[in-house]
Formats: sequence, structure tokens, C-alpha cells
Amino acid sequence: MAQMPQPTASQACPCGRQAGKRALTYANCCGRYLDHFETTPAPDAESLMRSRYSAFVLERGHYLLATWHASHRPASIDFDPGTKWLGLEVRNHRQLDAAHAEVEFVARQKSPGGPAVRLHERSRFVHEEGRWYYVDGDIA
Repeated sequence: MAQMPQPTASQACPCGRQAGKRALTYANCCGRYLDHFETTPAPDAESLMRSRYSAFVLERGHYLLATWHASHRPASIDFDPGTKWLGLEVRNHRQLDAAHAEVEFVARQKSPGGPAVRLHERSRFVHEEGRWYYVDGDIA
């Protein structure tokens, strides 16, 4: 399956992160993690969660699988053709200890011919060997 067109370095990042009232560019936000996975791990659970959202938007399955903890990682990821991601709202980021964190977020999407849907999740992350990994989450 072909990937979605990739944003240019100067386009706003799909995750919507802002510095003040200005959207961060893809290169200065999730792009550095998605495009340079081997050398640039996300520094915290929120950044990893945001980069995973961007990976869903851009259909970067290899990044999603690589950032999924091995204990819960699926064998593959399938993307629904025509799905439009409409936005991300991070509601809470809690560092539980040095190796565990939670991120609560709402992601909105719309499938072709269907209504817009909201995914409200409290996700769990673990830090191992210098990297954060998505473990699992509870739908709220």
C-alpha cells in the first residue's frame, strides 16, 4: 500500500503541537522522530504519542510497529483507505516514574461515507533502553 504524501519540512506538523500560538513545523516536531527513528528517539511519552498520531495520518506503519512495545505489538497494521484525520487534542500527560507514563488524548477521524468519530484514550508508555514505547490504552 502506498504511503500518504509526506509533509514538507516547513508545513505544520499533523499532530498540531504549538509553540505559543504558532504551529510547529513537521521538521521541528514529529518529523525528526519519524524520519530519523534510528538516531532521534522521542524524548517523552507525549512526544511519542504525538509522533504516533502523525504516523497514523501519514500511514507510516513501520514507525507505528517500531514504537509499539513488543509485549503488545501486532504483527501488522492496516490503514483504512480514505480515512481523514481531523485533529489531536492532548488532555493530560503524567510521568508516573522514570520508566512509565500516561497520555490522555482525543483524536478525531472521518472514514469515507461515515460520520466523524472521536477516539478518547488514556495510553500507557514504558521507557526501555533509551526509548519510549506505546504499551496499550483504555478507551474512555
